[in-house]
Amino acid sequence: MLSELMNFLKACFRPRSKRYVHTGSDSVGRQEGLLWYKDSGQHFSGDFSMAVVQANNLLEDQSQIESGSLSSHETGPFGTFVGVYDGHGGPETSRYINDHLFPHLKRFTSEQQSMSVDVIRKAFQATEEGFLSLVTRQWPMKPQIAAVGSCCLVGVVSGGSLYIANLGDSRAVLGRAVRATGEVLAIQLSAEHNASIESVRQELHSMHPEDSQIVVLKHNVWRVKGLIQISRSIGDVYLKKSEFNREPLYAKFRLREPFKKPILSADPSITVHELQSQDQFVIFASDGLWEHLSNQEAVDIVQNHPRSGSARRLVKTALQEAAKKREMRYSDLKKIDRGVRRHFHDDITVIVIFLDANHVSRASSAKFQNISVRGGGISLPSNTLAPCGTPTEAGNT
Repeated sequence: MLSELMNFLKACFRPRSKRYVHTGSDSVGRQEGLLWYKDSGQHFSGDFSMAVVQANNLLEDQSQIESGSLSSHETGPFGTFVGVYDGHGGPETSRYINDHLFPHLKRFTSEQQSMSVDVIRKAFQATEEGFLSLVTRQWPMKPQIAAVGSCCLVGVVSGGSLYIANLGDSRAVLGRAVRATGEVLAIQLSAEHNASIESVRQELHSMHPEDSQIVVLKHNVWRVKGLIQISRSIGDVYLKKSEFNREPLYAKFRLREPFKKPILSADPSITVHELQSQDQFVIFASDGLWEHLSNQEAVDIVQNHPRSGSARRLVKTALQEAAKKREMRYSDLKKIDRGVRRHFHDDITVIVIFLDANHVSRASSAKFQNISVRGGGISLPSNTLAPCGTPTEAGNT
């Protein structure tokens, strides 16, 4: 018994393993322990920086930046697409979005020959429908996939406009310079869909007036049907289609009574921001960052340091705050392996895109070499479970 305990502790508190460290070119990013990062790169409108730190056994956050043509045609429009997908219950939904959302967007952009709110909404809808089809096919062999879902935060820079679309509680924050004072203020661009927000609870009550238990305060946390914190997502089919809320789905996900209309929505909140010369950069991040940093704190960190490594710097600061809250040293936190690490912080994904005025103002028809970068993590063979795993409640975002 004692030897088993010692083996467990060794697995959880081992130093950075060589199998997790990849050196070499930064063209596809670097891996150091559970941290993946790409300190700098060029997109259509300026520089960018990306970083991901893993906490779950299997990385549930997925992310990407695509820059160049935003359609299937070489004629454009051109611009930059940013996606942050914070999965829950497993990695399947966020991985699916990472593979399918941008191709859908390119297809609809080609059909309409321009970027628009309608194009983005259609891309979200097609991604949701595609994942539903996947769940339908896999349900007989893998019924628990019905309880897997993902938040979905997207930013598109094209033609001098910044489109922000969101499902769930990831966040996009703009850093805008104030000419009179030289300050850079934080402006939140995304609307969030978390039951902790009173307006979200009111929206749920108005949509489900017959259900007094549509939101429940459970362990001092507001949850939709007592199960999940977010009210909008891709996936989570068990709360959208009643035929998937039954055996053999685990009992903890099943509702006592069948529902007649979807409880969660996949309709994103979309805003359009006309970029101005004082708009300096945008931080896109999963809620793992915002649990530890305020909007203004994050903007100050980016503004007061060199551009290169901005995303990694934000992740490191969040981890330092997480360690401080648990009264431990940051150096000790870094030694804790994935799985057990989830007890200290969530997966965290950060993408910072800088907005250079001379690049933003150029026409969306101006050609730019296509780039495509995806946030990394620890690669495991298929059907491999990582050590030290303890299941977390699905739907925690």
